[in-house]
Amino acid sequence: MGLMISSFVLVLAAIISIFLGQLFTKISVSYISMIIGGIIAFMPFINGQIDNFNSEIFIGLVVAPLLFFEGQATRLNLVEKEVKHIIQTAVILVVLCLVIAGFGVWKIAGISLPLAFILAAISTPTDATAMESVTNGLKIPKDEGIFLKMESLFNDASGIILLNMTILWYVNGYINYGQTVVDFLISAVGGIVFGSLAAWMVVLFRQILLRSSFNSLNAQSLLYLITPFVLYYLAEELHVSGIIAVVCAGLVHNAEAQRSKLLNAPQVHMGYDLVSMVTETLNSIIFIILGFMFVKIISQEKFSNNSFNWLLIGVTIYLISVFTRYVYGRLRLKFNNRSAWIFSLGGVHGAVTLALAYTLAEFHVNRADFNLVLMSESVLIILSLVVPTITFKFILDKDVDDEDIAQEMGEIRINMVRKAIDAVNKMYLPDNVKDSVIFDLMAQKQKTRTKDFVKQWIRVVRHPEFTGAEKELEMRAFMNALAQEREYLDMISQSEVKYQDYVFELYKEVLLAETLVIGPTVSE
Repeated sequence: MGLMISSFVLVLAAIISIFLGQLFTKISVSYISMIIGGIIAFMPFINGQIDNFNSEIFIGLVVAPLLFFEGQATRLNLVEKEVKHIIQTAVILVVLCLVIAGFGVWKIAGISLPLAFILAAISTPTDATAMESVTNGLKIPKDEGIFLKMESLFNDASGIILLNMTILWYVNGYINYGQTVVDFLISAVGGIVFGSLAAWMVVLFRQILLRSSFNSLNAQSLLYLITPFVLYYLAEELHVSGIIAVVCAGLVHNAEAQRSKLLNAPQVHMGYDLVSMVTETLNSIIFIILGFMFVKIISQEKFSNNSFNWLLIGVTIYLISVFTRYVYGRLRLKFNNRSAWIFSLGGVHGAVTLALAYTLAEFHVNRADFNLVLMSESVLIILSLVVPTITFKFILDKDVDDEDIAQEMGEIRINMVRKAIDAVNKMYLPDNVKDSVIFDLMAQKQKTRTKDFVKQWIRVVRHPEFTGAEKELEMRAFMNALAQEREYLDMISQSEVKYQDYVFELYKEVLLAETLVIGPTVSE
């Protein structure tokens, strides 16, 4: 019951933050979510409904599907081309950051060496999802973007293996290097093999269903949505990397989508919409939890005289990480100065770092050290978000301004609807049909008032339904009008290259509208 209430509170908070993100477009929705999470922490009734944070549930139910969908957005042949760079960033760079940060924190903060390396290990995974929150309204160069994306997809497993090694060091007092290397290879290679094979079997099963009389759009969509959850937990039961397994599964599903999008177009389209909704919701929930936990720990815990040691440690780890990544980018990845800073600051931390910090609760780590790790890693996450958000405004080129987009697309939309209405007015139609069609077309301008809708709603309730002939005339009027809109948008997409992507989105909206008006055969 507690988990259900907690989930409801988090989803409701995510809905609010997404709405506010549409209102305050200059602020990333991630920051809004963090603020809402912090506010929840100060509300006794609500924060009491949120269960104790469980890292295993968090990774399995939130992080795993996000990585699966992120993997699906990446072409498999791109990964094949970037294998060398993936090893450089997801393995070599991770180990390098671990060693430098571990010794640096140990020397500066005066804590035990095993604890210092635990802090360093938790800080190694980066987050592609969090990266999007710091580039709001900015364009990241293609090459640097690919490096950061490939790194974040595959370095989580490295961080998890290294964390397990450092925890054993903390508990037992020694490191088993040979076992750590073996565990890493088994976990990583096992995750790749299991994730790829299992996903391929799921894909084949779904493709067989698509070509059979047993296919069901809703059942297929549900099967698709539960795939990352099932694969993650099965991989973990087999003691291989569940994170790598879901990433590889996503890559396999990308190839499926490329070759079967027209086999069952409604199903594929529903899949895109579901992924968009789930991804946006889970992203928001991640930052709500981060804001909630950070405020809750600060407000509840009683720190010692060294209470601000966590702040020093968080800042130290972040600075070491940034400069290590910069030097590595310059010397090993052969970046120029600007690209190296983009790569360095683009190593943003988020969900996985937070979840790994909470895994310490499952081991024999004393309470004071556990709190120190939580607070330090929270500082690291916040710095990794705030610093690039500010710095990238001076380094990266601006994307098309939101106000310019709104103004330009508003004009295009008005002209589009005007052409559609002109086409309808030229048709011979009964007045009631013509009025109905024109009202719906006017709604495309997004300028109709709620008062107008209420009048039309009352009209529908009071007046009889259109006859069969009137329904057919209505449908054909819509088809003619929407065809004019598509023709206009096709022309605009060729002349307005700057806004081409946004014009295509509007074109897709018109196509979707057309599917709504082309109903079943009209009976007389």
